[in-house]
Parts: sequence; C-alpha cells; structure tokens
Amino acid sequence: MGPTIIYNVPGRTGQDIPPRVIHTLAQSPNLAGVKECAGNDRVEQYTDEGIVVWSGNDDQCHEARWNHGATGVVSVTSNLLPGLMRKLMFEGKNTELNSKLLPLINWLFQEPNPIALNTALAQLGVVRPVFRLPYVPLPSAQRLEFVDLVEKIGRENFVGEKDVQVLDDDDFILIGRPY
Repeated sequence: MGPTIIYNVPGRTGQDIPPRVIHTLAQSPNLAGVKECAGNDRVEQYTDEGIVVWSGNDDQCHEARWNHGATGVVSVTSNLLPGLMRKLMFEGKNTELNSKLLPLINWLFQEPNPIALNTALAQLGVVRPVFRLPYVPLPSAQRLEFVDLVEKIGRENFVGEKDVQVLDDDDFILIGRPY
C-alpha cells in the first residue's frame, strides 16, 4: 500500500468501513488518514486515537474541524469557493461564515454529486455545459436559485471570471446514451 487516504463514504457505496478495519489499516506507515463520512462522532473517535481524519461531509466540516479534531475536509464546495473553504477550515472557528455557506452546501447536495457542481461550474462559465447521460443538469428553478446564492455570497469568492448566468435547457449538451 502506497501513501493512502481511505474514503469511507457509506452513503455512496452502501458499505461502512468499520472502525476495526480502519484500526488495522492504521498500523501501516503508509496510511495518510481517512476521509470519514459516517459523522463527527467517528471523526472524533479516530482523531482521539491518533488517526488523521478529513471530514467528507461539507455540511459538517466546520464542526468536524473545530469541535472534533478533523484535519480538514475533502470537499465538493471547495471546487467553487476554494478561498472561503480554506478560511473556514484553517483560519479559526467561524460560525458566521459557516452559516453563510450552508445554503450553498445544501444546494450542492440536493442531487447526487456531481450534478449540482457541474451545473454550477457551467453557470459560472468555468466549464462547458456538457453532461454525459444519465447525468443531466439541475432544473431551471435550481439554476436560478444558484444565481441568488452567488449574489448572496459574492461572485468574487467563486472560481472563474465570468458573470454567473442562468443557462437555458437548450444551452446544455447531453452526450451518450442512458443505460
């Protein structure tokens, strides 16, 4: 095993990696740590045992970092707001910033990742609006909601340089065939 971060994401895999397995793997000098999505109690359990943990839940990452010992977060939101997520995770406890970001974080996870993220990046003009089926962009109402979120947080905090826009359904390119 080379330098490794174990991803425990039961919501995506349908399988929780139990602590006994993590404890066994932690004996290897090549285990860098764990991305833990089973909650902050698990984060704290591992950090108390000297295992390096990154939160895997954007909506819990602030609490995981400042109240449960997480090192940081493996984050979806940081693809859009790298500077603010860095500030949230490394510049001290900041409940005001966390509260400001939670509506966007909730928006990003209303559908399975990467649907909302790719929709947002397209609306910001960072990527071409191309989706490979069976993934499709978020509906128009949610695309409009994203524009409002960008305005509330501040466009200057997001990746890219173009103005955020609401893309029409016809602006998206869908490729491939559904299974």
